[in-house]
Amino acid sequence: MFLNSAFFKLNRAPLVLGLLSIVLYWFFAYDLVRTEYVKLVALYVALFGLFYKLVLALKDNIKALTYLAFGFRAVFILSIPNLSQDFYRFIWDGRMLLAGLNPYLYTPEQFITRGNFPVAQAEALYAGMGPLNGSHFTNYPPINQFCFFIAGIFAGKSILGSAMVMRLLIIAADFGTLHFGKKLLKKLDLPAYNIFWFILNPFIIIELTGNLHFEGVMIFFLIWSLYLLHCGKWQISAVVLALSVSVKLIPLMFLPLVFQWFIMRNTTSTANTKSNFLKGLPKLIGFYGIVGATILLLFAPFYSDQFISNYAKTVGLWFQNFEFNGSLYYILREIGYTFRGYNEIAIIGKITPVLVILFILAITFFRKNRTTIELISAMLLALSFYYFTTTTVHPWYVATLLILSVFTKYKFPLVWSFVIILSYLAYVNVDKADKSENLWVITLEYAVVYTVFFWEIATKKASKLEA
Repeated sequence: MFLNSAFFKLNRAPLVLGLLSIVLYWFFAYDLVRTEYVKLVALYVALFGLFYKLVLALKDNIKALTYLAFGFRAVFILSIPNLSQDFYRFIWDGRMLLAGLNPYLYTPEQFITRGNFPVAQAEALYAGMGPLNGSHFTNYPPINQFCFFIAGIFAGKSILGSAMVMRLLIIAADFGTLHFGKKLLKKLDLPAYNIFWFILNPFIIIELTGNLHFEGVMIFFLIWSLYLLHCGKWQISAVVLALSVSVKLIPLMFLPLVFQWFIMRNTTSTANTKSNFLKGLPKLIGFYGIVGATILLLFAPFYSDQFISNYAKTVGLWFQNFEFNGSLYYILREIGYTFRGYNEIAIIGKITPVLVILFILAITFFRKNRTTIELISAMLLALSFYYFTTTTVHPWYVATLLILSVFTKYKFPLVWSFVIILSYLAYVNVDKADKSENLWVITLEYAVVYTVFFWEIATKKASKLEA
């Protein structure tokens, strides 16, 4: 009877695509090891193709796309992440808090090497996170730690249970991103279905829901903050932006970019510029003050001199010690090997943050960022520059670029979310003596990304000249 219904006849193709996606997601969640690169790439390419067809087929049916997005996420509920080990450290930190210990003051290795097991399943968690992660102090901000703590409360003795709790928190954040993302798109007179290039994207479903990366929670607060800012509720926006920073530090780099939004909006003359500056400066200072005060308040329970030293040291490692899936950095590294004979990551890692700061200041003052779309575009360009120059670009980092692109004309983050799967081919050598990445694969990935990026930049400039 159901097979002959009008509903099935009208939605036959999307239903088939949806069911096939569920089957493939099941294989991805429960029958895949990250070293199985052929299966990994094949599943991902198939899922991405199905996702693209579903969004185009159902772009006028927001409700159906919503059901599919969260139905796909439900497939992962009982799974253990298979592409990342980070969640073991999340569980460790949450259980440290539950035990009344400050996770910023100790490394897991300090306990394990002394035969001291401060949390339930300590040995299993340490083995899962690996010695590299276990030998460093945690760098996860306080709201992130609070999420880990919640997992400890509800599943303090089960790794799978903890993963399920964290997964539900990330899915809830995706609901929030969907809600405020649609509202912001409508405010900006952009198609509401654009949000599904993020929400339904298999990259997002796999990396956030599947692998438990909390970029999803950070993005929820970021989009909520941007919506509030667009609506003129800048005080609440500042508080919510601080919550975003307190999940992941990345949104800190966006703070300079709001300068024009407060100071130069609706400017049409010199006199108007002076008037807007006098009116906007107190609001800008107030915005920065609220963000700063909220962040300090959230970090305050963990404060100690040792905490500051440990946290600064750990953050510094990302610039001067770690390297993965870099692009321009890898070129500079090879130049260093050629002329100096060794890896100059320590020097390059110090220069990169300076270049990023200079670039952000340049687009803050010399690029028009007065409207919400212009502001979001500036955020996208600033973050892109950072990822193009930094030493380390883990796949899930691209999630923030992807959500920002939803509100702009740029599509290269969507392309990047497709080719980023190539970076996982580095794990083919994980159990071999040579654990280095295949630079030809990295070259292919970035050749595609840069081609689309520069094509979009050139196209945008051409359209301005024609106008």
